[in-house]
Amino acid sequence: MKISEAQSQVDGWIKTIGVRYFNELTNMAILTEEVGELARIMARTYGDQSFKKDESPDKLADEMADVLWVLICLANQTGVDLTDAFSKNMEKKTNRDADRHKNNEKLK
Repeated sequence: MKISEAQSQVDGWIKTIGVRYFNELTNMAILTEEVGELARIMARTYGDQSFKKDESPDKLADEMADVLWVLICLANQTGVDLTDAFSKNMEKKTNRDADRHKNNEKLK
């Protein structure tokens, strides 16, 4: 699926099933909450914390998808074309960091 298709699919779902978008500030708070849920799984799977009885590493992909969902909602609400934004961001990173990481002694 292309990013533009995901943006369109989320918009269609919001307008037919979700009734309307939550306001931007609410969605920003929800995005923060979802990133926190993802961070919890990452800390327990790859960090030093252990899982509680009711937690599972099996939800990693679902939590990543939740983050993506809310990010797409925010993009739709604010008129951001994520395909274009991502393309420009990749170009920026490529130009800025062309030699930076190759010359980083910490990465060798």
